[in-house]
Amino acid sequence: MAGAVHDSAIYHKLFDAGEASKLFTDSAEVRAMLIVEGALAKAQGELGIIPELSAAAIHRATLEIVLDAGGLGAQAAVNGVPIPGLVAAFRDEMQAPEHAQYVHWGATSQDIVDTALMLRLRQLLGLLEAGLKDTLTALAHLAKNHADLPMAGRTYGQYATPVSFGSVVAGWGQPLLDCLNDLQSVKSNLLVSLSGAAGTGSVWGDQAAPLRAALAKGLGLGDPGRSWHADRGPVLRITDWLTRVSVALAKMGEDLTIMAQSGVGEIRLGKAGGSSTMPQKQNPVQPAVLVASARHAVGLNAVMQGAGMARQQRDGAAWFTEWMTLPQLCLSTATCVETARALTPGLAPQAEAMGQVFNQSQGLMQAEALSFHLAATLPRPEAQAQVKRLCKEVIADGGHLRDAAQAAFPDIDLSPVFGPEGQLGDAADQARAFAAAVQAL
Repeated sequence: MAGAVHDSAIYHKLFDAGEASKLFTDSAEVRAMLIVEGALAKAQGELGIIPELSAAAIHRATLEIVLDAGGLGAQAAVNGVPIPGLVAAFRDEMQAPEHAQYVHWGATSQDIVDTALMLRLRQLLGLLEAGLKDTLTALAHLAKNHADLPMAGRTYGQYATPVSFGSVVAGWGQPLLDCLNDLQSVKSNLLVSLSGAAGTGSVWGDQAAPLRAALAKGLGLGDPGRSWHADRGPVLRITDWLTRVSVALAKMGEDLTIMAQSGVGEIRLGKAGGSSTMPQKQNPVQPAVLVASARHAVGLNAVMQGAGMARQQRDGAAWFTEWMTLPQLCLSTATCVETARALTPGLAPQAEAMGQVFNQSQGLMQAEALSFHLAATLPRPEAQAQVKRLCKEVIADGGHLRDAAQAAFPDIDLSPVFGPEGQLGDAADQARAFAAAVQAL
């Protein structure tokens, strides 16, 4: 769509959707619609609905004829759909009226447009699958190699308890792994649409169901066994998945932005952006692209949900809303995947900066561990109260929680409490389990 960043000579490399960009061009849409028309004619010829000779001629012509997408604009503006113009132009190009009269026999525009969309969405899902696998491979490598590297855990932006960098990476990757595992189910929504004018297939009579099944087989799509002209569930289940992928990648982008922040420096990005006026800047451009693209996808998915409330047997306004929205949602998700694929191999944790945080935190990240350690000799509520008191003293007066606790409890051995390596819980196991799950793909 004109005006989108993916079509911009300035911005398309920043918001790079990769090969997916080619799927949402006018020429790609016209080619997909012609493929559907050809497959429909072939199936109708095999079932004797149209003459077999005409079916063969139409099918062959759809593979050979190239239509100018620009020539369909005027008719689309009048009819609200491109199919009448496409069929008329195709018949003219065939120069065989005895065969061309059988093009689009009994189908409605929505049958062709929706089925052609499914062909392009199938290609999109294949591209995203490959991109997710590459990203997960890089994340699994990071998680495995840094499973035991301690770093500060933070909740609400505050120090919590120690985690490992590997477990953080696993937290980025696990939702992506879930999305990948769900992909086969998502692909089951790649359905043929063939129901005729009002969704009843009345023109084809008792051959409607066999024809739909034959078309589905010919195109390698699923047979829904019904009309879904006004039921946008198949499309919405795909856009829901696309949005989940975008959101999962944006979570990583948000974390990386904070970790690369001046004064934190816990991660080094493979590449960073510069400023027009501040030469010291190393801007986390790629993480920002992840977040911005995901926000775009989330908003567009909300619009798609609204468009799912189609009126009666076909709703022009709802359908047009899909046309304006869906391509951009697809490309925003593709941008997230392509950006993450380029970003993840270059990520490098900064162990020294991560270690310094434990000194800066004055031992407060071990407060929970200290309260449980003290609970071995004190009632749990009293242990919690004592640790809370000590934390307030350290925050107010400075020093280290270890020293304050040792002064308060000189007879208790506190060595098991302090030191990040001893308080990681199952962080390393989480990291290694994630890496093993990716390796098993």
